[in-house]
Amino acid sequence: MNILFVCTGNTCRSPMAAAILRKKKPEWNVQSAGLFANPGEQASSGTMSVLEEKGINLQHSSVQLSEELAEWADIILTMTASHKQTIDIHFPHVKEKTFTLKGSHGDVSDPFGGPVDVYRKTYDELIFFIEKWLQSEKGSRR
Repeated sequence: MNILFVCTGNTCRSPMAAAILRKKKPEWNVQSAGLFANPGEQASSGTMSVLEEKGINLQHSSVQLSEELAEWADIILTMTASHKQTIDIHFPHVKEKTFTLKGSHGDVSDPFGGPVDVYRKTYDELIFFIEKWLQSEKGSRR
């Protein structure tokens, strides 16, 4: 399965989510991208610190969401409803496979520029909703 996480800059939430899912599902192909990424940027220091605390390795260089990446993905999971709307507008042909990670529960909080504790809260939020998504995904494939 090819899973693509999308956030704004591809330095905080989407690389963290991708690293979490890679650890949980090493047999899956998991990537991340940003709608307004500056290609080649490393993940934020807060993201790296929290993942290191959790024993999750991340080697990351930010990438901009592209047509090719959108088509590669079996499922695209966005961090916010706004991200999903942007993808729906710019890549309407992938609308059916694009979802917000939290669904009707709102947006994943953006830790950008905050202290490491804010990144820890985002990590906890991502873990919870990735687990929830995995359970629903498992149920839909029976």
